[in-house]
Amino acid sequence: MKTIRWGIIGCGEATEKKSGPAFQKAEQSALVAVMRHNADLGRNYATRHGVPRCYDDAEKLIRDPEVDAVYIATPPAFHKEYALAVARAGKPVYVEKPMAVNFAECQEMIAACEKASVPLFVAYCRRALPRFLKVKQLLDSKSIGRICFVNVTLYQKPSPSDLDKSKQGWRVKPELAGGGHFCDLACHTLDLLMFLLGPIAKVRGFASNQAGLYEAEDIVTGIFHFESGVHGVGTWCFSAYSNLDVVEIVGTEGKITFSTFGPDSVRLVNQDGSAQFNIDHPPHIQQPLIQSIVQELLSVGTCPSTGRTAALTNWVMDEMLKEYRAR
Repeated sequence: MKTIRWGIIGCGEATEKKSGPAFQKAEQSALVAVMRHNADLGRNYATRHGVPRCYDDAEKLIRDPEVDAVYIATPPAFHKEYALAVARAGKPVYVEKPMAVNFAECQEMIAACEKASVPLFVAYCRRALPRFLKVKQLLDSKSIGRICFVNVTLYQKPSPSDLDKSKQGWRVKPELAGGGHFCDLACHTLDLLMFLLGPIAKVRGFASNQAGLYEAEDIVTGIFHFESGVHGVGTWCFSAYSNLDVVEIVGTEGKITFSTFGPDSVRLVNQDGSAQFNIDHPPHIQQPLIQSIVQELLSVGTCPSTGRTAALTNWVMDEMLKEYRAR
């Protein structure tokens, strides 16, 4: 019974609960090393999470013979650099979302991993969560008939850090994130929709900075057309008066609504009436996806989120932001 031994590059906030503990709790998986440039913070993380080794140099972690696979949890601007280094070492790569700052970098990562014959996975964890697998089951069973269109609405109030330029993090700095909150959050919804409805073939978007709180865009409206013929419209706004997160998939015989990030139930309305499905997420939201990666690495399963599926999500976002970035 082989165990996949993991190393993490960039053990920041996102790894504290969403992913870090999941490497320990997944079957046949163990977290054995972490890397952080701030050695004191790295040692603190390792101590709290029971990780035996800590590095302040990524190359040392990558070359550690007891690290079988590497999870890259840095801001997107560094994903390509580290992914290429891990591929050169001949080890599987698991990278945070979005996969990179743009589609071109995604293509470089895919090519490097294919040349090295190593798998490339991306942390679009919603592809493996029971709540969204239920949505897929409802769609696949034709519970709403033929799918016609999807509407996405996500708006949020500016966070305290958005309002204070001295505290703004990397998520609103295009040079680190590729854009603003849109790139950080909309990527999850767009990737999930392509998991549910198939690839997006055509897309156009309109982006603006309405509030002027930071350099990145703070509102994006996109229209997209799936290969299957399904139409889609989405609006993402990060300077609104309140918060809302709704995805509505409409078919010829009903509709399904759910939220990408909130705890809302999955709701089905069709000719038989209405139904509500209350499916909680696991404590560590990446654990089901990590388990699927471990199973693929052990040749007993398949991970639903790869470099190729994730790169398409970057392409869609690039198309929506193309005109704004060109200004």
